[in-house]
Amino acid sequence: MTKHGIVTLSETLCHELALRGAKIKVSVLCPMWVNTQLIEAERNRPAELRNDPAEEMRIKMSPEYQEVEKLVREAVQAGISCQQVADCVFNAIREEKFYILTDPDLVRPLVQMRLEDILKERNPTNPLP
Repeated sequence: MTKHGIVTLSETLCHELALRGAKIKVSVLCPMWVNTQLIEAERNRPAELRNDPAEEMRIKMSPEYQEVEKLVREAVQAGISCQQVADCVFNAIREEKFYILTDPDLVRPLVQMRLEDILKERNPTNPLP
């Protein structure tokens, strides 16, 4: 939810800055898969904020969870480097691009699918196989 909220907030800020004739611009980074350790972020969670270990294990043992986790891990490992993301950001800012898509060929079909779901007033299509 937060990611979509940031996109909407940034779009609004873009319009407001333009209305004021501001010299400053805004861009929004929409990365796809980036090769980081974010998937391991739970290692940093304080003990008092961790989920019940038994419940966590039950969820992680489900075949559905394991399949999604496998797909995500593979996508992250095959993702672009942090340096490539930084390069995309600096180039987009120089070009005054609003939407910074790190992998436009991968993201465009997903955006198209979502837009069609909204316009046809249908439930969201699951992008996973």
